[in-house]
Amino acid sequence: MSSSACPSCGAEHLEVFHELDGIPAHSCLLLDDRDAAIGYPTGSLVLAVCTDCGFITNVRFDVGLNEYSSSYEETQGFSPTFNHFAEELALDWVDRLDIRDRRVLEIGCGKGEFLALICRLGDNRGIGIDPAVAPERLADDDRARCTFIADLYSPAYRDLDADVVLCRHTLEHIHPVAEFTGLIRDVFADRPGTPILFELPDVGRVLDEVAYWDLYYEHCSYFTPGSLARLFRRQGFGVTGLWTGFDDQYILLEATAGTEGADGERLPIEESPQDVVDRARAFSRRYADQLARSRSWLEAARDASHRVVIWGAGSKGVAFLTTLDRDHVIDRAVDINPYKHDKYLAGSGVPVVSPESLIDDPPDTVIVMNAAYHAEVSSHLARLGIDATVTTAELPAS
Repeated sequence: MSSSACPSCGAEHLEVFHELDGIPAHSCLLLDDRDAAIGYPTGSLVLAVCTDCGFITNVRFDVGLNEYSSSYEETQGFSPTFNHFAEELALDWVDRLDIRDRRVLEIGCGKGEFLALICRLGDNRGIGIDPAVAPERLADDDRARCTFIADLYSPAYRDLDADVVLCRHTLEHIHPVAEFTGLIRDVFADRPGTPILFELPDVGRVLDEVAYWDLYYEHCSYFTPGSLARLFRRQGFGVTGLWTGFDDQYILLEATAGTEGADGERLPIEESPQDVVDRARAFSRRYADQLARSRSWLEAARDASHRVVIWGAGSKGVAFLTTLDRDHVIDRAVDINPYKHDKYLAGSGVPVVSPESLIDDPPDTVIVMNAAYHAEVSSHLARLGIDATVTTAELPAS
């Protein structure tokens, strides 16, 4: 299906700037069989920017290709780097917003780790809703504080009561973003002081860095700080906080469901819609050169018989391989998450292996799919006694 109106503001001023066909419909759903992984259903990525509000959407997104379930392995919770970020964020919210002895609702709670953390730190009670939830992975004390629902959030759950609403890394998976945020506003409109806390990727960095490995089918909605704040104000939220975190990769938004902030002043990091349009156009102009440079690097590695692996068997890895590595130079994806081992990445069919497996078959180069993990990966390789060049997905000039 296709969309002609902006799902965020409703304007019919969408400008297409990037197209890619045949990409896996899911990239965190790993397969047990290589042939099934190679033949996994695909969709089209046709990104358009709204010239009115700066929101970016996949106008060819088909929700019918979604397959969220307990097999969806999105967690970053096995990484010490990510856990440090999550713990600092949870502590900040608990202390600064006084989230103590409260009922916390997390929409899109993933495996339930962050909800369990914020409940533990503030002696809170949690309700988490997500089709991929895995409460059996949590400690007994954490499970006792939380109730989990294996489903998507919808009007059917509008009676779930809470004093705080969390929604982390979920809105980018929602196509009708105005409808979704409007539902949350309606549910909590009679409690205008309720903290509404969102976290999601910042597409501004993706555009500026031409980070094509950060564009994938699950992410049908892409925000900058400004376009996110504008959506929330239009929906009647008061936007009280807006910043970026985790190496400036994520947008953090704090809001309340009252209407008092609907026409609030622009916060310091908000950019204009035209700024986003200009950056999207620049991405389009630079994309072919970036891809050609990366392919040249891979070809040089192949010609030199260098063994190359990627570190990170998630969405970035799937997008990187299906966009760039058509000659299958990369034969393994490394991940510290044991639930991914011995499975295969959708699209490429590349097997996922443990870091320890590299000891007997060491690579020459390790490409870290998220630059935020460069130091962590380098340290892990050193502990394993593996002397490999560690680089990032941007790849050096060949």
